[in-house]
Amino acid sequence: MASKLQQLQVKARQASQFVTSHGCAYYKQMMEQNKHYVQQPPTIEKCDELAKQLLYTRLASIPGRYESFWKEVDCVKNLWKNKHELKVEDAGIAALFGLECFAWYCAGEIVGRGFTVTGYYP
Repeated sequence: MASKLQQLQVKARQASQFVTSHGCAYYKQMMEQNKHYVQQPPTIEKCDELAKQLLYTRLASIPGRYESFWKEVDCVKNLWKNKHELKVEDAGIAALFGLECFAWYCAGEIVGRGFTVTGYYP
């Protein structure tokens, strides 16, 4: 166990050294590549304006999302009505989707409990 801890410490130290030696250059390169996204002048007022634009743009997209949701619901209803015509491939895809949703739910529960499988350990 102690050797694993030492290996982890060595790897963490190597990663830290890499970040300190290359982090500044990476930051400059990233900012140069994405400078067209930076708003000028970079003031608090501009940040507040952009935050409000994002909020109201998201709110404006709700009706379109609402319509898309009900179209999907109608499609599922139609599939359920014609379930005798359902192919094995479609049923398999639906089962995999349900399994994936359940897996994400379980992962969320584990994260919510502090990355423990059975609960809190004091």
